[in-house]
Amino acid sequence: MKKNRLLAKWLNNDLSEDELVEFQASPDFEKYQKIKNYTAHLEVDDLDENAMLSNIFKQEKSTIEIPKMIPLYKNWMFRAAAIFVLALGITVALKNFVPQSQTANFGEKTTFSLPDNSEVVLNSGSEINYKKWNWDNNRRLDLKGEAYFKVAKGRRFEVQTSLGKVSVLGTQFNVKARKNRFDVVCYEGRVKVNYANTQVLLTHGQGVSFENGKQAKLIINVSKPEWIDNQICFNKENIRTILDEVERQYNIKIELNAKDTVSLFTGKLPAKDLNVALQIISTTYHLEVKKASKNKIILDEK
Repeated sequence: MKKNRLLAKWLNNDLSEDELVEFQASPDFEKYQKIKNYTAHLEVDDLDENAMLSNIFKQEKSTIEIPKMIPLYKNWMFRAAAIFVLALGITVALKNFVPQSQTANFGEKTTFSLPDNSEVVLNSGSEINYKKWNWDNNRRLDLKGEAYFKVAKGRRFEVQTSLGKVSVLGTQFNVKARKNRFDVVCYEGRVKVNYANTQVLLTHGQGVSFENGKQAKLIINVSKPEWIDNQICFNKENIRTILDEVERQYNIKIELNAKDTVSLFTGKLPAKDLNVALQIISTTYHLEVKKASKNKIILDEK
């Protein structure tokens, strides 16, 4: 009761200094402050207690039963209660209508579930945005970067990227959209890929890669993306693309001083052992590794 009384007085700006200090120290104060900010523009009509009593006593006595006398609360108590109820409604609406965002920072991976219990694993330096409202009928999200999906069965599931769109019903697949390269791999079920004016249907063990308008088929012999097990895989990719991915996985900066930036690399690099990864890159491209600082690497031609 004391907590509710303090809340009501706070909403009405009627707290003493000591009461304000006590209320601000409560664990729920931050939540109440957010609600108050959201509802600061709301207004509730003043309650005219005298008019209410006058209307009651104007009725004919023969038709009136004498009610039990119930004390009326102060006007600000009604205002506080009304605002609080509206605030709760707004809070619930915000959770459903406002776009949800999930990110994986450099050097991290993020795993989460969508409203239909579809599972998503975000690779480093990636982001997903979606809306909870009416999700079962509109399973659509926006992806920046790379993610692995285990989609629960249901209506069509769409992944939109800046390079193309992937549509499925219930399956497991990986989508990677980095710069000008768009890779999609199907690990279970069927996947429809739209890129520019091209549409490709993938089944288990198949993949497709698009880069600068060129299309290449991928054959997959594993049950899930290697990056989930901390292996970075490349298929005919140039050194700048490789270094970009290493920077994301290790949260570092790499300066490249080399003339050959077009030779393509196919292979794997560890995502949990930077020294080994740099050794493979330097040996392949004949580079010398220099550590400028804890988070910066310089690669020079030998």
